Amino acid sequence: MTIMSEAPVTGGPYRRPIVAAAIEVTVRSGWSSVTMSKLAEIVGVSRQTVYNELGSKNQLAEAMISHELGRFLSIVQDAFEGHPENLVEAIHDAVRGVLELADDNLLLRAIVSATHGADTELLPLLTVRAGSLLSEATLMLRGRVHAYGPPLDAEQLNVAIDVVVRTVLSHVMQPSDTPARTADALAWMASRVLGASTSRSLRHPSQD
Repeated sequence: MTIMSEAPVTGGPYRRPIVAAAIEVTVRSGWSSVTMSKLAEIVGVSRQTVYNELGSKNQLAEAMISHELGRFLSIVQDAFEGHPENLVEAIHDAVRGVLELADDNLLLRAIVSATHGADTELLPLLTVRAGSLLSEATLMLRGRVHAYGPPLDAEQLNVAIDVVVRTVLSHVMQPSDTPARTADALAWMASRVLGASTSRSLRHPSQD
């Protein structure tokens, strides 16, 4: 199960292990169980060191959430860089990668639990970051997709990207199929909208 990736965490030498410890405690016992003293004990540093590295508990939560959301955006970037000449393949790999990460992401599961009534202290931050993620993902995709020269005007492109981003986020929170099948479905849709051909065997979303 995924607790912490190798994605860089800026700050001092103890920031990464502190954030990792905070994620682990949140996953196992809930955000309300996270204290600076407990993190200091786990990492083997003083409580003051924890405060020096992260600041307040709210700042710690921001660091945890921003780190995980950053991993999603990194996957999207890698997918497009891996298919510089095939937009449908790039979309497919981005969708599948994001959904596979979500499927094995312990912090995300804890966040989902929080939205259903537990650890409500996290909710204001989650609400803000969810809006930020939507904006960041949409902005990134707009720039990436535009580079392929799709046969859509600016307004049509914005609509298509908004649909894809919101659909992916919906499947992150409540998947209705496997990451592979969902990626096939969205890639099929993208190929139809773009009038693009692909060597991948795409499945119509209504088929079994």
